Amino acid sequence: MVSERSAVQAGAEVLVASNRGPVSYSLGEDGTLTAKRGGGGLVSGLSAIGPETDAVWVCAALGGGDREAVRRTGGALEVGDTGGQRVRMLDIPAEVYAAAYNGVANSVLWFVHHMLYQTPLEPVFGAEFRAQWAAYEAYNAAFADALADGAALGAAVLVQDYHLALVPGMLRERRPDLRIAHFSHTPWAPAEYFAMLPDDIQRQLALGILGADRANFLTHRWAENFLACAETGLGGQCERVRPEDGPPGIVALVPERKAHTTWIGVHGLGADADFLRERAHRPDVEERMTALRAQIGGPDRKTVVRVDRTELSKNIVRGLLAYRQLLADHPEWRKRVVHIAFAYPSRQDLAVYREYTAEVEQVAGAVNAEFGTADWQPVVLHVKDDFARSLAAYRLADVALVNPIRDGMNLVAKEIPVVSDTGCALVLSREAGAHEELGAHALTVNPYDVMGTAEALHEALSMDDAERAARTERLAAAATALPPAQWFLDQLRELGG
Repeated sequence: MVSERSAVQAGAEVLVASNRGPVSYSLGEDGTLTAKRGGGGLVSGLSAIGPETDAVWVCAALGGGDREAVRRTGGALEVGDTGGQRVRMLDIPAEVYAAAYNGVANSVLWFVHHMLYQTPLEPVFGAEFRAQWAAYEAYNAAFADALADGAALGAAVLVQDYHLALVPGMLRERRPDLRIAHFSHTPWAPAEYFAMLPDDIQRQLALGILGADRANFLTHRWAENFLACAETGLGGQCERVRPEDGPPGIVALVPERKAHTTWIGVHGLGADADFLRERAHRPDVEERMTALRAQIGGPDRKTVVRVDRTELSKNIVRGLLAYRQLLADHPEWRKRVVHIAFAYPSRQDLAVYREYTAEVEQVAGAVNAEFGTADWQPVVLHVKDDFARSLAAYRLADVALVNPIRDGMNLVAKEIPVVSDTGCALVLSREAGAHEELGAHALTVNPYDVMGTAEALHEALSMDDAERAARTERLAAAATALPPAQWFLDQLRELGG
């Protein structure tokens, strides 16, 4: 344990910072800590650079188990718990974390970037918000301090997402020698929507991201939105750089900071094909497929599959309403199609998310009550997270429905074509980041247009096998063009790592 802490203090050459780390802990009644490892693109990417790099992942303690792990280890976690990753976990005071995470990151920044506000009533930026914003600043400062303390001279630091939007600017002040990148995993709001934020908050967020050497996004659209917001937020105190060859850049021309260029990168995270295909053929997935086939109720029935968290931006309710419209407008599909809808609860500590989850269940039940028969359940809804069952649904999909109001990327749209056994047609919202890469091979829908989505579902279900197979092949190729490890390494390389 001492050696782990010393390694961090000696200075790492590569550091990753994110709210959530690669491991979380639960605390048993007997005081035993149990570690659970996570997955995703960052885990794959950091593993790809190899142990010789001596990389460190800096993250926050999310709950009581994590905080106890920090108390026992000093924050440098046991590598046996982390799958070999060097992880420094920060025990930010619980009240500060809650205000920063729920009060600002998930209730303001997420809502702005996904354009979710009911503007006649919200947002309201009053005294409560200002107190929460102070906590967000403190939370970002804790990360900036930890990164400054743990980085070797000239180290590469890759900061992740909207939770840590202020970190690059703070870290630039503390350690100007570092090479800093920030990656936005969400969309970036259009300038006119971003302008709902108080002027000083817009400025802080713009200067936060522009503290980085590179600001990276999932699509060109989100990158262009950021540039426009930076210009608005800084009141024109900036200058775009447009080289003939290479990515664009932007320089903040403000009195409080030495000018430097932030270069803009676009890295469209892809699906991990090798992992998905191997994992999708394990025995537990085969078992889930058998159970799902029984619920579908017949080998000739087609399936419309969606797999989402009950996140407001995922648009699950309108998807169910579009399926209902399909059954109303095209009665020939009754008893011939089943909508497999996985809606896994998300952020249930926020009332608006609990209400949305309840609405999803209510609408699914209403569709079943209206159209269901003794031998046909139109909607098979599951709300308990089960990755093996999700993969089973991927394999069974004839049609994949991905209709978010707005999404940074949406990996489900990329994963289903990779795993589908016989090919699937993709009905895809034009507001998903994945549309930039997959739109040419998908059936595009306006996420607000229930009638249009119903007709797209009809077209997808009616598609002949040859066209569906050809589309799936093209979708899978586009979806896997930048797998997670390469996605990470490309960013590190462009930072000069």
